[in-house]
Amino acid sequence: MRQPGEVTTTAEPRAFSYAPTQPPSSSYAPTQPSSSGSPQPSSSGPPQSPSSASPQSPGTTEDATRRQELAAFLRSRRERISPEQVGLVRGARRRTPGLRREEVAHLSAVGVTWYTWLEQGRAIRVSAQVLDAIARALLMDPTERGHLFVLAGVVDPRPDYDCPLLSPTALRLMHTIAPYPATLQNARYDVLAHNRPFAQVFGELTELPPRERNCLWLLTTSKRWRETFLDRDEMLRDLIAKYRAGMAEHVAEPAWKERLDGLLAESAEFRELWGRHEVATMSPHVKRYRHAEVGLLSLEHRNLWMAPQPQAHRLVAYVPADEETEVRLGRLAELRGE
Repeated sequence: MRQPGEVTTTAEPRAFSYAPTQPPSSSYAPTQPSSSGSPQPSSSGPPQSPSSASPQSPGTTEDATRRQELAAFLRSRRERISPEQVGLVRGARRRTPGLRREEVAHLSAVGVTWYTWLEQGRAIRVSAQVLDAIARALLMDPTERGHLFVLAGVVDPRPDYDCPLLSPTALRLMHTIAPYPATLQNARYDVLAHNRPFAQVFGELTELPPRERNCLWLLTTSKRWRETFLDRDEMLRDLIAKYRAGMAEHVAEPAWKERLDGLLAESAEFRELWGRHEVATMSPHVKRYRHAEVGLLSLEHRNLWMAPQPQAHRLVAYVPADEETEVRLGRLAELRGE
């Protein structure tokens, strides 16, 4: 799970893959400047445990490019933060724009050596915990934080799922589609927002607890959706197959696992279908719905991704597949005084 924008397909960035060269020590000694003036790691080793960061072999050209981009990004974020913004005293002789490297290391509770290696583009692997601390120290917003984790090739353990950022443009586009139903969803089929026609056809989701505002959850558990969706069984099997295919790129992410665990615990039907190990891709399709006031609706599901990132939102529009559905959606809007 970009808007308005081009329909794009991207893959999750690869994590770095290097072989260890020198095991890090749990002890730490201050760095010493080299003859060139650049900080060098001390003989006592870096300040972190092997689980948080470890030296790596250089890897591929692509890996090296990513490391250099990460290094440049960290330097740019460090240089824009003033000491006063993070509660430090500037001092009379400061010539460094923004924060010093050792100040970022101190604020992040990581070693100066390891942070210096990051800004030098060294071939090291850094844990999610270290990246989280650095993102906090550099006052990164959710977009910058996400970019940091992507460049490092590390899964963010705390992505911004609970408070997704929906742009005014995306919301405006969603409402402009009326009288056609439309939603903004993420890759896990969480419904982040919907327009009034969607509520008129499928129900008002804001009345549900946040964890239940998910198409896969509703298709599995909702009595109303079971009775309204004429192709419900086929839709559920297809959606489970799509979720499995999508989860392959997010298998370590807590939000994906939490959703899966909840469905497995809730529904024997879901457990049986999940056990088939079927996969499917995203594609336009027509489904039929029975509406109590206007009758049969045949709607084609169309997806428009709003940004190139894999975690970005998509606009899902439910477009009439025939003239009768077009007329009935218009009639439904008139009945509701719109």
